Amino acid sequence: MPALRTPRLLLMGALTLVSGLAMAADTQPTPPNILLILADDLGYSDLGAFGGEIDTPTLDQLAHEGLQFTSMYAAPTCSITRSMLMSGTDNHLAGLGTMAEALQPFQRGKPGYEGYLNPHAYSIAELLKAGGYTTSMVGKWHLGLEADQGPDQRGFEQSFTLLEGGASHFKPSMVDPAKIEQVHYRENGEAVTLPDDFYSTDFYTDKLISYLQNSKKDGKPFFAYAAYTSPHWPLQAPQAYLDKYRGRFDQGYDSVRLARIDRMKKLGLMADDAPPAEPLPVNPKLPGWQQLSPEQQRVEARKMEIYAAMVDNLDHNIGRLLDYLRKSGQYDNTLIVFMSDNGAAGENHTQFYPPGAQTDNSFANLGQRGSQIDYGLRWAEVSAAPFHLFKGTTAEGGISVPAVFKMPKALGRQGVERGVARVDDLAPTFLALAGLAMPNTVNKHPITGQSMLPMLAGKGSPHSKDSLGGELFGNAYYREGNLKLLGMRAQAGFGDASQPPKWQLFDLAKDRGETNDLAAAQPETVKRLKDAWLKYAGQVGVVFANQ
Repeated sequence: MPALRTPRLLLMGALTLVSGLAMAADTQPTPPNILLILADDLGYSDLGAFGGEIDTPTLDQLAHEGLQFTSMYAAPTCSITRSMLMSGTDNHLAGLGTMAEALQPFQRGKPGYEGYLNPHAYSIAELLKAGGYTTSMVGKWHLGLEADQGPDQRGFEQSFTLLEGGASHFKPSMVDPAKIEQVHYRENGEAVTLPDDFYSTDFYTDKLISYLQNSKKDGKPFFAYAAYTSPHWPLQAPQAYLDKYRGRFDQGYDSVRLARIDRMKKLGLMADDAPPAEPLPVNPKLPGWQQLSPEQQRVEARKMEIYAAMVDNLDHNIGRLLDYLRKSGQYDNTLIVFMSDNGAAGENHTQFYPPGAQTDNSFANLGQRGSQIDYGLRWAEVSAAPFHLFKGTTAEGGISVPAVFKMPKALGRQGVERGVARVDDLAPTFLALAGLAMPNTVNKHPITGQSMLPMLAGKGSPHSKDSLGGELFGNAYYREGNLKLLGMRAQAGFGDASQPPKWQLFDLAKDRGETNDLAAAQPETVKRLKDAWLKYAGQVGVVFANQ
């Protein structure tokens, strides 16, 4: 790999662009540390800073100290986002044209559909390591199961990871484990046995702090990636958190959702007259709160209580990470990025992960070891507020995620950032902040994301003149300025990608809730954007059923 560190003057110029500070010619700035924190299936409005009622003081304070992004895009699902995050390029080029678990017969063997981060994709960990950073990660990998596909093979010097996309948050049962417990944990590529008191979020935090303590001795800047699995299904939380939210959600889905939207407006995240997506079931066959029996309401409220407990515990553990950085004197020189990997998760996981012999979903055991529940479509609508639909789709509820950037103190900027950015912009942003050149290696797909440094300095979105396209499971989108072409299959979400999408058109400047379809009124715009999406699909290698 060619040398990646830029000349000193280029590095100083990049930092000057961001900070607006004049630097003396003989001053060598210290490269900043980078801490990337990824939540799993966290909805747009779950944090207090984004209108939620869940206690998240750490992330709320981080949003207050830094930049709160209202238009950050991920991909529709977890491994797809992770491929773009690591590579800085489109998932169809990086090897995750679809999730490995959802590969269709017509996609098998096609370039870009390998089901893991392929060797033609860069890894930001490899690039930062080559540029003088120590690299570590904990949590969910989901970019390959084989020994030569793990994080230890893609640039992470220290890693403790779950290879699969989900698992019990407690130590898996050793006797008749359910399918969700039949997973693989690796530390630096080697199989490990979990401690009996394992709880994912707590343990990953302990492990990452220990890695940071070890790497601090090297005197190098660090890149640390905390890929938490919370609040991903199954809903499980430590005992100390399980009763904190009792009664908080007894008023039901729509009351909680509308209260969140009202708080968003008071926080200035939405215009007072902005139309949210209607507070109705995505599937009209699903009952509203008043159609549930008292016992059903009790169970539904309990599910959301447990979900809130998981988010609360996640916030607490992120606070532990930040406290370590403060005590070690590294906080002020660290870029901290927090985001979710996709929108709220509404899928019924029992279709793919049936309960096992040891599963106990009795009311008294919900949220504890051995339980295996998700919170369903109606609570996912609440978490996705004020948007339309959820994980697995290219609607705003599937790809718009909460995001916070806390810049190093010397480069700091605070406030609400409304410009558009996407997860594949992170890799080039990290390289630019580190003063490292964009790579240009033969047989590698180039990094196509855009550096966000000008945006972080208040100079506008890197996509103000660019367009963004995406596709997963046959669901598509193409965004040009404020116009969004949305292509959704008849059955939204996971499944057969061979069905043709139905195309809709929205003006997101006026309608982030995607309630007013402009397609019939603007057929020429639909055709132009559809042609542009088809061009994008050809460039990145989207595989269609009839190819």
